[in-house]
Amino acid sequence: MLRLNAYRLYLALGAVASFAFSMIFTILAVYYVQTVGMNPLQLVLVGTVLELTIVLAEVPTGIVADAYSRRRSVVIGYALIGVCYIAQGVVPRYLASLGAEVVRGLGETFISGALDAWIADEVGADRVGDAYLRYGQVSRIGSFAGIAVGTTLGALQLNAPIVLGGGLLLAISGLLAAAMPETGFRPAPRMVQPPWRTMLDIAGDGFSVVRGRPVALMLVLVGVVFGAFSEGFDRLWEAHFLTTFTFPTWLALPPVVWIGLINAGGMLLGLAAAEVLIRRGEITGSRRLGPLLLANSAGLIVAILVFGLAPTFGVAVAAFWVVRVLRMLEHPITATWLNRHLPSRVRATVLSLLGQANAVGQVAGGPVVGAVGLRSLRSALVFSGVILTPSLLLYGRGLRLENDEAPDAP
Repeated sequence: MLRLNAYRLYLALGAVASFAFSMIFTILAVYYVQTVGMNPLQLVLVGTVLELTIVLAEVPTGIVADAYSRRRSVVIGYALIGVCYIAQGVVPRYLASLGAEVVRGLGETFISGALDAWIADEVGADRVGDAYLRYGQVSRIGSFAGIAVGTTLGALQLNAPIVLGGGLLLAISGLLAAAMPETGFRPAPRMVQPPWRTMLDIAGDGFSVVRGRPVALMLVLVGVVFGAFSEGFDRLWEAHFLTTFTFPTWLALPPVVWIGLINAGGMLLGLAAAEVLIRRGEITGSRRLGPLLLANSAGLIVAILVFGLAPTFGVAVAAFWVVRVLRMLEHPITATWLNRHLPSRVRATVLSLLGQANAVGQVAGGPVVGAVGLRSLRSALVFSGVILTPSLLLYGRGLRLENDEAPDAP
């Protein structure tokens, strides 16, 4: 059976999957409102159902990846997400969308820890930082193309990008099943015991690793903090631009186009920043990722506060671009640092635990920031920055304790 080069396949996956997701998400909210007829509460509940599913399923699916196969887990994940969007595009009903988002949540959890763990095993923990950055770069390029195609198709038939995007994700699943290598992962030896017992053993090992490794525990706690901040910020930044500022009149562009240009500018700057880190070897060649994360988080807090308090449109755009760049860099640095402190046998489980922590933070923090936003968008965005400040204390403690533990070999 044909097996492709892992690194090249990983980058191709980033570009094509991001193209499909961007094509879907460009039109999905409009489809929910205009075709399905969702009201604001229903729109929020769709997101809540997704996040709750992730909270419940993230770690169990990560355990499956560690117990059996990361490749198989990723294949299942893309298939489930593809089914989710095909169903939503074909059946424009609210209950159908809720059920489909449960399926999507399961799919997301099958992919999240497994994909990061798979590429770390294939290229090695010392090289995976550059792989994460390159993946982020090609993903942004795919997203640009997906926005253009999704907008064009959506203008002709609103559900077309959703159904076609779901079909493309199913096709990705089939290709990965046929061509995705898995040479770096060795599942634990099978003992004469039921599968549930094997999964519980791996879960216990994963939680023991987190408890026994200060850096791993610290990053999981930071995941909760980042989730609490990000849910509110991601839902409110567009509203902040639309309701707080007056867009420039020197270009006769509607507000939706300005939002698209602002978003695209942040993506381009993120691509450039990632390229600088790759060329300088700041991730792969550096053993001091902790200070880099601490500085990244401090800059992010300042940029969020400036964005919330920005007196002019230009200042708001500049601050938002800084936020976008720093957030794009945060995941590859975090995943690289965490991988250096994880044994391969529980890598997917612990990475999934990090994703679950982020989802818990989103469920807990999003409604609080949203409630503040009912009174003032500026206050809500400033509050989002304040929520992120405990990350500085956690990173600082992680730096002090890092020397007390030796990173694991991949």
